[in-house]
Amino acid sequence: MKLLFGISLFTAFSFVQTRVHAQYRISTPAEYHLQGVMETASALLLKPDSTFELYFSYGAMDRQGSGRWTYNDGHITLKSRPKPQTDFALVTSKATEDSSTIVRITSSNSQLLPHFEVMLRSAAGENYGKTDAEGIFISPKSKLASIELFFNFCPERFSTFPIQNADNYFEFRMEPWIAEIFADNIVLKVTVDGLEGQHPLLKGDSFRYTKAR
Repeated sequence: MKLLFGISLFTAFSFVQTRVHAQYRISTPAEYHLQGVMETASALLLKPDSTFELYFSYGAMDRQGSGRWTYNDGHITLKSRPKPQTDFALVTSKATEDSSTIVRITSSNSQLLPHFEVMLRSAAGENYGKTDAEGIFISPKSKLASIELFFNFCPERFSTFPIQNADNYFEFRMEPWIAEIFADNIVLKVTVDGLEGQHPLLKGDSFRYTKAR
């Protein structure tokens, strides 16, 4: 008798748990807003067709991303398209008679040009600096091993270019996806009020997202 009661109780609990998960899964497509992060606004839109859109705003920079989401055992997983290997393209490089090494970054938005950082690596050491209002960084001439480029508004992103020649003038183009948000298997737990878990641009795994009413 006790065994039958135990089986019945377990079956009932499993049924209720399944119904709860099913209810969450059905109601999951919605808009969710990040909570509790100062000076930061972020929203996640889960669409019924299993695609998502992600918005992030901090300071003067607004960023967006997209991809597909899946549901499994009370958790949502976000997956974007593969992230490109670099956020810049080397347009041209050449050896000149100049006594300096020049790195220039071009962009259709001239307001962005002063917001790049450059790291030059050579056998003699490292040389770091920021681009000027024209997107140019100048350093003493040396045979480079690599160039690293950073975009200040997207601090988690940097691109490295190995250098295998004696060129001292390099011109790079900023790629259009440089500010795109890429979610690489970001996991969120479905809760009664919304979602809880990771954020692709923030460190930690206990961020809270509240469902928009």
